[in-house]
Amino acid sequence: MITAPDIFTISSQKQFEKTALKVFRFQYENNLVYQEFCDFLKIEVQKVKSLQQIPFLPIQFFKSHKVVSNENAVQETFTSSGTTGTNTSKHFVTDVSLYEESYRKGFSQFYGNIEDYVVLALLPSYLEREGSSLIYMVEDLIKMTHNPESGFYLHNHEELIEKLIRLDNAGQNVILIGVTYALLDLIETKKFQLQNTIIMETGGMKGKRKEMIREELHEQLCEGFGVSSIHSEYGMTELLSQAYSLGNGVFECPSWMQILIRDTEDALTYVDAEKTGGINVIDLANINSCSFIATQDLGKKNPNTTFEVLGRFDNSDIRGCNLMVI
Repeated sequence: MITAPDIFTISSQKQFEKTALKVFRFQYENNLVYQEFCDFLKIEVQKVKSLQQIPFLPIQFFKSHKVVSNENAVQETFTSSGTTGTNTSKHFVTDVSLYEESYRKGFSQFYGNIEDYVVLALLPSYLEREGSSLIYMVEDLIKMTHNPESGFYLHNHEELIEKLIRLDNAGQNVILIGVTYALLDLIETKKFQLQNTIIMETGGMKGKRKEMIREELHEQLCEGFGVSSIHSEYGMTELLSQAYSLGNGVFECPSWMQILIRDTEDALTYVDAEKTGGINVIDLANINSCSFIATQDLGKKNPNTTFEVLGRFDNSDIRGCNLMVI
C-alpha cells in the first residue's frame, strides 16, 4: 500500500522511480480503465522496470471514463472549463487531503511560508463556474495566509488596484494570481511599478482575447506591472500537483512530479533533452486516479530537471492552465 508519506517525502531520483513503479503496479491492479489500456497495448506488467516503460494514459480518457483506482466515495469532482458543446474532463477525487497536501507542500517548496504573503486572486472565469480545482487550491491558500487583506476579485478592478498599490508601497509581500486575460485587462486600466509583488499567470484567454506567444505576453505583463519577471503555474484538472515557473517560462516540478517528452509521431518512444515533443506527466499524488498521463501539450525538457511548455497539439481544444498556442 502506498501512503502520502511515501509520495511527499521523495528526495532522490532512485526513490522517485521506485515509488512510481510501485504506483504503476497498484494502478494496474486497481484502476480498470488503466488496466484495459495497458492490456490493449499488450504490456507485461512484470517486465516494466523503468519510467520509460510505463504506459501513459491519454488525457482524453478523463472526458469519457471514470478514472479511479479504488472504490471509495468521491469527495470532490473537479471539472475542466471546456468550451460550449465540448465534453469536459472530470477528475473524481476520493481523498481530497492528498490534493491539499500536494499544493501546500508544492507552494512551500517554491515560495516558502504562505503566511509571509498576501494572496490576491483575479480568476473571474474560474469563479463563475463550479468544480474548478484551481479555485479550490487558491481559496485554501488565501485562508492559510491568515491575512484579512487576502481575497478574490471578480470585476472590481478599482478596489484591487488600490489594494495592490497600498500593500506594495507598505513593503508587504504579495502574490497576485490571475487568469491571463484578466491580468491584461487590469494593466489596460492602470500601469503599475510594483516592488514587492509576484505576478503569477495561470494561462488561458478563455475565448476573451487572441492567444499570444509566451514571450510577447510576458513582455506586456512585465511592462504593465513594472516587474522584471512573470511567474506561471502549470496544472490541470486531471492532476493533483502543479509545476511552477519563477520566470522566463521555465518550469520546475515538485519532488513527487516529473515529466517525460514523447515523440509526436510515436507515443511510445521519447525524445532527448531540448527536442520538442508531447508532455507526459507523472504525478504521484494522483495515486487514487491515474499517475501517468499523456497530455495534449507540447514542450521540451532542458538538460537539467526543468521544462518548457511550447503549445498544444493541433485540433485539441484550448483550455486549462498556462497553455499558450504558437
